[in-house]
Amino acid sequence: MIDEKKIKDLIEKTKKMEHGEKLDLSSDQDLSIAVMNLISIEEHLFFSGGKTGKTKYFDLINEVREMRKQLLKKLIKDYEGEGWCIGKHLLAASMRLMEVATKLQTKGEMDKANELFNKAYHLYNLFWGMNLGLINPGKLQEVELDKKEKPIVHEEKNLFGKLSNVIGKILDCCRE
Repeated sequence: MIDEKKIKDLIEKTKKMEHGEKLDLSSDQDLSIAVMNLISIEEHLFFSGGKTGKTKYFDLINEVREMRKQLLKKLIKDYEGEGWCIGKHLLAASMRLMEVATKLQTKGEMDKANELFNKAYHLYNLFWGMNLGLINPGKLQEVELDKKEKPIVHEEKNLFGKLSNVIGKILDCCRE
């Protein structure tokens, strides 16, 4: 599923860049968050149309969808098979999990919130892992996100943990 050699190569490239020029994907990361919000807007327009019975909300969906497609093309350049849809749904699921986690946090349910934040982060990293060619999209169904052990994000022993750490270094939105 995750090519260990590709991860090692990317880790090595990242280490070299840390000593020289920085790799900056912060604009792409910002764009991915914008796409997540456009997906959310599409969903809200759908539900608003359904709840109110007013088709004007449905009419707006296509306009937002076209914008989302154009922007997503800037992020997902190379894909095969279902890669485009997998990428879109990874971003959408990540956004939804973040929203549910935030609501749980507001209720004081920190353990549940942190679990969902962790899952959202994994899905977001899967999106970038696909775009960086570290993950074979056809094998994503093999990823198990519901492990009862400590969060994978902080665990560097397995490939998934290494992937999260590498992507975290690459996608440093604080670099200007």
